[in-house]
Amino acid sequence: MSWITIRTTSARWEAELMQQILSAYDIPSRVLDIGLGIYCGQGSQAALQVRSWDQWTALLLLSSPED
Repeated sequence: MSWITIRTTSARWEAELMQQILSAYDIPSRVLDIGLGIYCGQGSQAALQVRSWDQWTALLLLSSPED
């Protein structure tokens, strides 16, 4: 199974919130810690990943509403 990063955030809680939104629509996702911030006490950068075949659905769900 291949995973694709669809978003990166400067705060892990943002990625976890997006993960909860995706799980409400039964889209599997995972949050990965990235960067040196987690080791230097500067906060925890994170990446949100989904399966490759769920990429476009996830991006649509997480996009901002159109005016």
